[in-house]
Amino acid sequence: MPKNKSHKGTLKRIRVTKTGKVKHKSAYSGHFKSSKSATRLRRLRKLNTLSNSEAKRFEKLLHRRLRGRDQPRAALRRSPSPAERHAARQAKWDAQDKAAAAAAAAN
Repeated sequence: MPKNKSHKGTLKRIRVTKTGKVKHKSAYSGHFKSSKSATRLRRLRKLNTLSNSEAKRFEKLLHRRLRGRDQPRAALRRSPSPAERHAARQAKWDAQDKAAAAAAAAN
């Protein structure tokens, strides 16, 4: 099955932070700045974060889980550290050894 390609135009226009929030540049800040007030231009220079509904739309374009402005960090799935991964693997092996020992004792 072919891999999903993420939307390259979207990737060029946004930045996904480490916590999963999506930062983007405001519209209307490219040109025709003489008709806009200094306060408005200062506001437009800032990077904004997406709301939940917009982040959900971007998830479909990028084929990955993102986090909106109001969502908790728990909404984002965190990869286990190497130590946690090793502990989980060890627990799985221990459980398999116990099951094998119980099967051998039953026979």
